[in-house]
Amino acid sequence: MSRRLPVLVAADTEEAKSARPVRLTAADEALDGRAGAWASANGFKGQRGRLLLCPDDAGEIAEALFGIGKAFEPMALRALADRLPGGVWRLDGVPDGQADLAALAFCLGSYAFDRYTAVGTEPPARLVVADTVDVDRVLDLARSCDLVREMVDTPAADMGPLQIETMAREIAEESGATISVITGDALLDANYPAVHAVGRAAVPARAPRMIEIHWNTDRSDLPLLAIVGKGVVFDTGGLNLKAGAGMRNMKKDMGGAAHALGLARQVMRAGLAVRLVVLVPAVENAVSGDAFRPGDILSSRKGLTIEIGNTDAEGRLILADALARAGELEPDLTLDFATLTGAARIALGPDLPPLYTDDEALAADMLAASARVEDPLWRMPLWAPYSDALDSDIADLRNDSAAWAQAGSVTAALFLKHFAPGTGAWAHMDIFAWNPRGRAGWPQGGEVQAMRAAFEMLKTRYPG
Repeated sequence: MSRRLPVLVAADTEEAKSARPVRLTAADEALDGRAGAWASANGFKGQRGRLLLCPDDAGEIAEALFGIGKAFEPMALRALADRLPGGVWRLDGVPDGQADLAALAFCLGSYAFDRYTAVGTEPPARLVVADTVDVDRVLDLARSCDLVREMVDTPAADMGPLQIETMAREIAEESGATISVITGDALLDANYPAVHAVGRAAVPARAPRMIEIHWNTDRSDLPLLAIVGKGVVFDTGGLNLKAGAGMRNMKKDMGGAAHALGLARQVMRAGLAVRLVVLVPAVENAVSGDAFRPGDILSSRKGLTIEIGNTDAEGRLILADALARAGELEPDLTLDFATLTGAARIALGPDLPPLYTDDEALAADMLAASARVEDPLWRMPLWAPYSDALDSDIADLRNDSAAWAQAGSVTAALFLKHFAPGTGAWAHMDIFAWNPRGRAGWPQGGEVQAMRAAFEMLKTRYPG
């Protein structure tokens, strides 16, 4: 977990009495007195994301002004947490009903990945929160988000299939869940042929595995929620080798697994009224004499055969087996997270993940939750007429649509739909899990996307 937490201070503590104020300032808001003169001298006009530290007579920091632009958006406070000097602060001007989300944003902005740095980071600023804020609940969600980001940020040498298994075991143990893991050639006996094929080229110490967590299994009266995450710990592209630039950040290709585990942790910690199964195929798409090849025909758990058009379209192969396993359990709702396509980034950029589902009620609930917690999603179509892009002359389907190289995110989702459970609703999130450009509160590196929206939706549907 992040070494930057906790950064919240309860209002009724002695420490809170010494907190300096941060005044949230709207664009062109009139400021009087010393603060107004200082703001005018420094060209501060409440510009969104701008921070101005205001001195007292002795030159010490007396208060801070933070610009919110034309309207307050809680997630903008991620930048505030990153810029404030250390010490204890309190927020003035948070609108009613936004205090919890503002506190969470401050926690998210305080994240720093310093596992490999010789010089430690400075102590972060700490924030006094209103009496109405459930500090433990906010910190717990922030910890789950930090777990995801740290897993994504950790280099593949230290975050292989075994390490993902270890994280899954810790999360399961924390909430009294059960876990089973199938590793290496045992995947063939257990009928996970696609997971085995993608991961078999890795060295034995990084053998592929299928991780399965169950929680609340004795509650047969509750709906079954399945959470699936793509766990490619490093993606070379296989024999369709990526260029250097494309391979540079492929440590993040297990971002779907990290999101699945982070969301599962929140579901269990919140005690939501569900039975839960978590399915994480963890593999390394490596290159060796045993690597699967373009032109190979793979079997799948569902029985469908898959022609390999491109070994760099491997994530959908391991998800195919995992989704088929989910379908055998007849879930009421299935959510999958995957860093699946570059096409999603071309369509929507790095900050806006596409959501795919044919279930109108689920789409509406996910988008409403996304808006409430400022965790953006954009619904994309499972456009059936594009399904023929996956046709194969010699197998049931192929794993790429390179013959026409268009709508890559849509066709990848359509591929997954072949394997998605036939019961209940299913949604697929094609996440990036990465901030490609560093900015205050959003450092370059691992990012949580769609997980908070999914948790908000689940809390609404299945309150504990």
